Amino acid sequence: MMSPLMRALATALALALCSAQAAYAQRVIHIVVPFGPGAVQDTVARTFNAELGQALGATVIVENRAGAGGTIGTAQVAKAAPDGNTLVLAAASHTLAGHLYAKLPYDPMRDFVGVTYLGNSGYVIAAPGNMGVNTLADYVKAAKARNGQLNYASAGNGSATHMGMAFFLAKAGVDMQHIPMKSTGDAVNEVLAGRVHGVTSSLIGIVPFRQDPRIRLLAYTGTQRSRFLPELPTVAEAGVPGYKFDSWIGLLAPAGTPRTEVEKINAAMQKVLADPVVQERFARLGVETAPMQADEFQKLLRADWDSAGAIVKASGARIE
Repeated sequence: MMSPLMRALATALALALCSAQAAYAQRVIHIVVPFGPGAVQDTVARTFNAELGQALGATVIVENRAGAGGTIGTAQVAKAAPDGNTLVLAAASHTLAGHLYAKLPYDPMRDFVGVTYLGNSGYVIAAPGNMGVNTLADYVKAAKARNGQLNYASAGNGSATHMGMAFFLAKAGVDMQHIPMKSTGDAVNEVLAGRVHGVTSSLIGIVPFRQDPRIRLLAYTGTQRSRFLPELPTVAEAGVPGYKFDSWIGLLAPAGTPRTEVEKINAAMQKVLADPVVQERFARLGVETAPMQADEFQKLLRADWDSAGAIVKASGARIE
């Protein structure tokens, strides 16, 4: 039998544990998507947020904070409390922005820490079906003949779709006018409607239209053909050697987030990514998932920072 004192202590301990568990269950984690609804990163975030919440015993909410090529939402996360409750779903545009913009309200490397690598996705260069081109070589020839009169759409100034196309045009020696839109979906719709002459879209945004006569898929931007579109040649294969452009996708947290929180979220996300159901969802989006510890992801970000600088320099793009 326990003494009254022991019973009181046991009750107090039980209440404290229940209180802590309740507080944790009420935890809300915000994943900020710095692009609009339906954008590539938005689609990816909503692929796993419910499962991540279950793994962490929390509620994971996806928030769209679009604008300025993804820099507005990203800046808000940089200023958020470093407690693991505010993350940004980032991709190649994150590191590209640091070299592309003359001024940013944050530093892409110093103000963030890599939490979880989700996967990698390439892009596709496409033209409207009514343009009458069947290959990338045809496309380059047609664009050169029009000498700067053609245009292309992107998800916005500084977005990966902007830089992917700008880099391609620089490598191919082609001049085209840039028309920034609000999302990749909007850019693809402009091509489908025949209002613009090209787009560099992620696989997520383009695969659903692979059989659509309104759009012609010309080449894949990776170093090897995509397993999701094996019939499509790479840009290098199609006649523009030295071109390669793809994107990592991952979760970043504000710098100063405790390592214990980073590792906790990383471990939970590893479990989520190991789920065959989640893997199939990512495959349908054209994203190659892979396990990666937080330290490994941080090294990838540093390497990508250097690659992004080379791409922006080669493209000649600059946003004041």
